[in-house]
Parts: sequence; structure tokens; C-alpha cells
Amino acid sequence: MTYARNTDPKKSACAHGSGLSISTSSTAVVCRAVAGMRLNKGKALLQDLLDQRRSLSGKYYTKTTGQVLDIIKSAESNAESKGLDTEKLHIHASAHKGFTFYRPRGWKRKREKRKSTNLQVVLEAG
Repeated sequence: MTYARNTDPKKSACAHGSGLSISTSSTAVVCRAVAGMRLNKGKALLQDLLDQRRSLSGKYYTKTTGQVLDIIKSAESNAESKGLDTEKLHIHASAHKGFTFYRPRGWKRKREKRKSTNLQVVLEAG
């Protein structure tokens, strides 16, 4: 898979989620909030959003925050298995539009449009 950020594989760890049933625009807001943060601060911000202690412009984005936090934890475990120091890692996250499909409905009823999101997280030492 091609990531939006090209990094040295020896100094970074990656994780992605594809076809997630979360809003692309709200995922982009959450990714912009944690981008460039250290791993510990970013995870603390996401956990505060999930527990509704902090908000981003008046919203908590609980569904999106849970998915982003899971992907970041996955990237963290990838970094630990590579032997990287997790205290020095910075988060680079990006959200992209996923596939769109139509859910069929019953006779004489309109079909439902469903959208998905692709999420990429890169943890880079620096």
C-alpha cells in the first residue's frame, strides 16, 4: 500500500484502516488535531475526546475518535516490534475518501447510499 507520507522504514511505523464506516470530513478534523503531536500527547487527546472531557470546536467525534485511536495503537505496536522508542515518535495521520456503495432496499423503495473512509497513520521518530 502506498502511504501519503513517504518515510524511512527503519525510523517509522505505519498502520492503516480501509473501508471504515466513519465520516471522512470528521476524520480529517481529528487527524489534523493530532498531526505532528508526540504519541503520548496525541493518545491523551483522543482519550479525552472519547471520554468527553475535551472537545474540538464544540464536538467530541466519539465514533471517529475510537477508530483513529485503534489505528494509532496498532501503529504503536508495530513500532514496538520494530524496536523504535515510543517516547520519541510523532503522529502523522491522514483521512481519504473510501469506496461508495448502495444498499439495496425493498420493493419500490429507494436504495441507500453508504460511504466509507480510508485512514493512514505513520509514526515517525524525530
